[in-house]
Amino acid sequence: MYRRIKKQFDGLRDANGANRGACSGMDHVPEFEPHRHIRLLTFNIQVGINTSSYRHYLTRSWQHFLPHRHRNDNLDRIATLLRNYDVVALQECDGGSLRSGYINQVQYLAEASGLPYWRQQLNRNLGQFAQHSNGLLSRYRPLDVTEHRLPGLIPGRGAIIARYGSEEDPLVLVMMHLSLSKSAQQRQLGFIRDQIADYQHVVLMGDMNNHAEELLNHSPLSETNLIPLPDTAHSFPSWRPERALDHILVSPSLEIRRAEVVSYPMSDHLPIAMDIALPKGYVEKF
Repeated sequence: MYRRIKKQFDGLRDANGANRGACSGMDHVPEFEPHRHIRLLTFNIQVGINTSSYRHYLTRSWQHFLPHRHRNDNLDRIATLLRNYDVVALQECDGGSLRSGYINQVQYLAEASGLPYWRQQLNRNLGQFAQHSNGLLSRYRPLDVTEHRLPGLIPGRGAIIARYGSEEDPLVLVMMHLSLSKSAQQRQLGFIRDQIADYQHVVLMGDMNNHAEELLNHSPLSETNLIPLPDTAHSFPSWRPERALDHILVSPSLEIRRAEVVSYPMSDHLPIAMDIALPKGYVEKF
């Protein structure tokens, strides 16, 4: 079992200048290799709680507030899956509080899976009781990574934007966890649309709390030409998937080689995976 871990904060600031989470640094991270296909995964890990029925929302609810001796065992199993991918978007991570045993779960999963770059975005800071976070894990060195607060009546939602490849024509990956309410989602997706408007090669990935048809036809994303997985790609709840809430949406310029809901029930959500390839002309620039 993987056990070596430490809490690490480095005073990062987001696009609004506020102190945020933590980061591994990039000196030891390999350069981006666009000639290879890129394996993507998005996973809402529910802070390491293994939920396998509706009754667990009640009987295991205390694990959202207090530590549990099997939580790291669950993280180890999740890390076994993550090591098969190049870029991973994580939602519902804890950045190091009482409930996680003061372990930064983003860092833990990065080191346990062997992915050299990690970035934790702290979205809701409840001190020692909870550090609600998103996470980015990457096998390759991004050009840059920025953190953004998403608009909403209740604060605490965020997005991470990572750019790869060439400064002139980058591959842009946006990782997010959207609110539950439709009105908040509309504002948040309007913000995301503005962030990606000037880019040709875009991937949106995360827990979007809505079906692809609603996201792409009845939100600000209708102004984009993003391609979804089939709306039958159900990811929630993990023990009897009935709703497609987790997504990877891509620009038409990106070739989808494989896409699937991964049958790996370690949370109340199932992970979503996609292999993509960049256009041949893009790769030849390198």
